[in-house]
Amino acid sequence: MRAGVSRRGFLGGSAVAVLSTAAGGSVLASCSKDASADAERRQRIGFEGVHQQGIVTPAQQHAIVVAFICVAADAVALQVMFRTLTTEVRDLMSGAVAPTLDPLLAPVDNLIVGVQPPADNLTVTVGVGASLFDDRFGLRARTPTQLRPMPTFPNDKPDPAHLHGDVVIQICAETPEMCNHTLRRLMRATRDSLVLKWMLPGFTQPNTLGTGRASPRNLLGFKDGTANPNHAEDALMDELVWVQAGDDEPAWTAGGTYQAIRLIRNRVEFWDRTPLRTQETIIGRDKATGAPLGMTAETDVPDFAADPDGKQFRLDGHIRLANPRTAETERNCILRRGYNYSAGFDKAGQLDQGLLFVCFQRSLDDGFIAVQNRLNGEALEEYITPFGGGLFFALPGVTTASGSFADALFASS
Repeated sequence: MRAGVSRRGFLGGSAVAVLSTAAGGSVLASCSKDASADAERRQRIGFEGVHQQGIVTPAQQHAIVVAFICVAADAVALQVMFRTLTTEVRDLMSGAVAPTLDPLLAPVDNLIVGVQPPADNLTVTVGVGASLFDDRFGLRARTPTQLRPMPTFPNDKPDPAHLHGDVVIQICAETPEMCNHTLRRLMRATRDSLVLKWMLPGFTQPNTLGTGRASPRNLLGFKDGTANPNHAEDALMDELVWVQAGDDEPAWTAGGTYQAIRLIRNRVEFWDRTPLRTQETIIGRDKATGAPLGMTAETDVPDFAADPDGKQFRLDGHIRLANPRTAETERNCILRRGYNYSAGFDKAGQLDQGLLFVCFQRSLDDGFIAVQNRLNGEALEEYITPFGGGLFFALPGVTTASGSFADALFASS
């Protein structure tokens, strides 16, 4: 035995080594189990369907929302762009390996995610803005009834560089690499027709809790999505989200949905200096548990009618205005699918963080517009600044292997 090492020390060290090995085995087993569960959760999501994916699909951990101006020469070129976009999205979502070209030519694939793209729950959702229905392409008569530029609300500070767009594409996946890989493939394929106007990447955590509860939190630290309608209930989604045949809409819109996007900066440093009790009364929920104030569980339903003077829930509190829980406002339910964003800091040294708010609804007027009008003047306005986004119509799904985006739109001509 080496000098300076006692038998007791040696045995003790051996015991520690054994314990460390055992503990390490547990950690490795745990990591392996977590990795296996994560890999099992990541799948290839089918492209074809009556509705587009990425709407009632459970939210992935990463997203990029990007708006484009269309510079296609005419309606024929516009239709070619949608067909090209469809082919590219279909290949990307299926995980097809890009063809190998002459090395003297630019490669089809950027290889950010490797030669064989991994399954990553990738979805690509395509929408159109009101500006696409101007006189350039002869589509004015086919404009979705409620589609128009997003109005400016009282607390907004709109930045024209981050507003509206002819085409919007929402890319969602479990990794930022897959989102960026997909964006670059789509831009490469449509570079003669689509020019970037604005984009914003976002992130969230998958919801690990049941209906009516939320594990993801926004960058204000509160749970986000507790009162969201259940996206797995088809009948409910037909009622709240999907445009139906017979609605006061052009026939081609059936199966699509209105998409509202709001880019909202949070004044996070100001918020972090605000007392906890004030934060909770502004939102209307316990910050730690997500339960409505004075209640026990996150799933508890607040009775605002029993608190007409705002003693428990302040009258300008967020959850009270967003969802008053009355029979009349049930029609205003929206399907939220938002993401957090963090974009560094501004020239004043303030963090640029906030919410990439996205929601879907069958009716803009009954959905986003009604909810936002109720939120005008809410207490939270002191801490947030909406600065961009737009109103769009997410196209109906592609139902056949030979079909493409906007087939219904052009078929109605």
